[in-house]
Amino acid sequence: MSRENDLPEPPSRRLLLKGAAAAGALTAASAVPGVAHAAPRRAVPYENPLVRQRADPHIHRHIDGRYYFTATAPEYDRIILRRSRTLNGLSTAAESVIWRAHPTGDMGAHIWAPELHRIGGKWYIYFAAAPAEDVWRIRIWVLENAHPDPFKGTWVERGQVKTAWETFSLDATTFTHRGTRYLCWAQHEPGMDNNTGLFLSKMANPWTLTGPQVRLSTPEYDWECIGFKVNEGAYVLKRNGRIFLTYSASATDSNYCVGLLTADADGDLMDPASWAKSPTPVFTSNDTTQQYGPGHNCFTVAEDGRTDVLVYHARQYKEIDGDPLNDPNRHTRIQKLNWNADGTPDFGIPVADTSAVTVEESA
Repeated sequence: MSRENDLPEPPSRRLLLKGAAAAGALTAASAVPGVAHAAPRRAVPYENPLVRQRADPHIHRHIDGRYYFTATAPEYDRIILRRSRTLNGLSTAAESVIWRAHPTGDMGAHIWAPELHRIGGKWYIYFAAAPAEDVWRIRIWVLENAHPDPFKGTWVERGQVKTAWETFSLDATTFTHRGTRYLCWAQHEPGMDNNTGLFLSKMANPWTLTGPQVRLSTPEYDWECIGFKVNEGAYVLKRNGRIFLTYSASATDSNYCVGLLTADADGDLMDPASWAKSPTPVFTSNDTTQQYGPGHNCFTVAEDGRTDVLVYHARQYKEIDGDPLNDPNRHTRIQKLNWNADGTPDFGIPVADTSAVTVEESA
């Protein structure tokens, strides 16, 4: 991304005017024999599902212009990477295993929800894992790679992110705001009647919290408490003078859905009172498009550098035999993120398979 892990802000009016002027100049140049000009842009439909059997997707658009993809593999035993110059290209991009679970001990089971971030000239992956001998003692772990190419070099295990309690914790994401780096994650708070809430802390370095940690949200509405009382899978998008923080709620079946917290960009992000919580989910299952359990989202931008894109997973059916965590068919999906007149995101509904939603892409 243009500012480490933060998505680029939409272009200013001045830049748009400059772009229009440049476009006019290009048009004029194209009428002059012998003057080379850029190829026209064409609309390309998103392919959905984008990547099959890859849940909890994370797409990082790097300054090299390529999209880097990672996600949870249904075997829960490895971390994978793909990359492509286009979003659609991730569907068929070669997949590399850059790290595998340990056969025994820590980081031996339930390898979940990796996120790839570029921080201070190095690559970092945040992920959840448990000891092979105690598979539900899940904690947050960090890998580091100093090589410019995350497919090369050595991934060093930087260890566990130590939070205030040694309890079930997962789904870490990191972002910067006005020069300060933060970590947001899901954790069970001792004494709370829930599975996980959302927490925020400033960071001393990419694997160490400075503290204190504050609770931003806990499951309280009915739609957050179906099957399990869960707030997890947070991700940040900064737009229109506000910080939007999405998260997922309820069990990982068709009840899984996306909620939203909003803070003013000038507010104190470490003050829970700065965050307003939507009383209704912003993205849910849809019978018409036959997409169920949409969640654990992130955001990226289209090839035009302006259009916001929602990335998430969903299933193509509602009924599941047994534990939903044993069902491998949570597929990665993408669609355009729209915006309301008041500057808030309009998530719409999860689009049907092979949707005709389009973005601009170079021919």
